[in-house]
Amino acid sequence: MALLSVIRRWHFREGMPIREIERRTGLSRNTIRKYLRSDAVEPRFKVPNRPNKLDPFAEKLSGWLRVEAGKSRKQKRTAKQMHADLVVLGFDGAYGRVADFVRCWKADRQREQQGQRRALRYAARQGNPPCVMILPVPPSWSCCAASRCMAWPRPSVT
Repeated sequence: MALLSVIRRWHFREGMPIREIERRTGLSRNTIRKYLRSDAVEPRFKVPNRPNKLDPFAEKLSGWLRVEAGKSRKQKRTAKQMHADLVVLGFDGAYGRVADFVRCWKADRQREQQGQRRALRYAARQGNPPCVMILPVPPSWSCCAASRCMAWPRPSVT
């Protein structure tokens, strides 16, 4: 956090008294002293895990989002429509809670996909690209030289 480094710089480099830092930041002197004594880079606040109104519906909403991810942009439901559907199911929370959940879900999914893309790029750089998928090859099918390529049907010879 930038505030901690600013407090340390003011006190240790510029020799600013704690009371002046208190006036400038609005923090109490005890808090400033605690930050100056600690070796932490940023303050850690203990936030307890609290259940919210969306928790009973989170699995349902995640399922909907997984289904919606496969649809085209014009066919996808909006977060507002999903909120209306949840209200019908008994959800009495605000739309903002649903919108936050959708936003976080999409960000997590995007990070996951980026990780998969990076793994594929890494495998390609190692000279071991996965072509498509690994399939069991029945005798009537031919396969390319690499066992990790998708097998294509052999034309029938009669």
